[in-house]
Amino acid sequence: MIYIFLAVAFSVAVSVLLKVARSRGIDIVQAVATNYVVAALLAVLLLGATPEAAIEAKATWTPLVLLGVLLPAIFLVLARSVRSVGIVRTDVAQRLSLFVSLFAAFAFLGDTLTQAKALGIALALAAVLCVLWRPERGATERGGWAAPLAVLAGFGAIDICFKLVAQAGAPFASALLASFLIAMVLCWIAVLVRAATRAAPVTARSLGFGVLLGAANFANILFYVRGHQALPNSPALVFASMNVGVVVVGTLVGAFGFKERLAPVNWLGIALAIGAIGVMASS
Repeated sequence: MIYIFLAVAFSVAVSVLLKVARSRGIDIVQAVATNYVVAALLAVLLLGATPEAAIEAKATWTPLVLLGVLLPAIFLVLARSVRSVGIVRTDVAQRLSLFVSLFAAFAFLGDTLTQAKALGIALALAAVLCVLWRPERGATERGGWAAPLAVLAGFGAIDICFKLVAQAGAPFASALLASFLIAMVLCWIAVLVRAATRAAPVTARSLGFGVLLGAANFANILFYVRGHQALPNSPALVFASMNVGVVVVGTLVGAFGFKERLAPVNWLGIALAIGAIGVMASS
């Protein structure tokens, strides 16, 4: 379980880094671009990934391109979300995104909707409503909903794309590297254009921050994969431990490390999120 603990720690670390980025004068686009350079190098060195296996089948091209766009975009959305609603709500939204891909699985990919899955989806929807409720601003205040809901939808779309790539026969490591490379190229085009137009000069501070972000981002992925490899007969345990762990640790870090205020209804939402993940893991 040490791998799952490390995966949880690095997942929350990504949220913490994005939380402090603005106060440190970090250009998030430059940081995200550098992040993908680091992540791609680590995928080659530690996973032995090669992009060829992922691009040989034409069926992988569309989801890979979508991943190349969605992966950097989700970082920008994550950064916006942790700034506007905090680490707790953002991490819960990220973890509940799995129910978006679950819904897509039975709606479009031929999966069967069981009672357990339906219960999990219902609990997840209730959890989202409770976690995002901000009594001091009103239940429908736009700033309290837009960013975390974009996180929810974005990570769900990313999961669907990875499922489509896997269905086409591409190994996970190869698909990961290919998507990193596409994202890296797109991000660096944006960085160079912004630098050329003097909108955001490249700074060593932002690039160095990107190295930290890339290392934490890849470590989260690596240790999660290692957790599945260490417990090949208990995928549900790994799945539940990772997602519940991030919700719990993210809540502790946000509430006590960054003094994020949570109402009783938000704590109820966190409990419902854990219940939804547990139901999904046991189904």
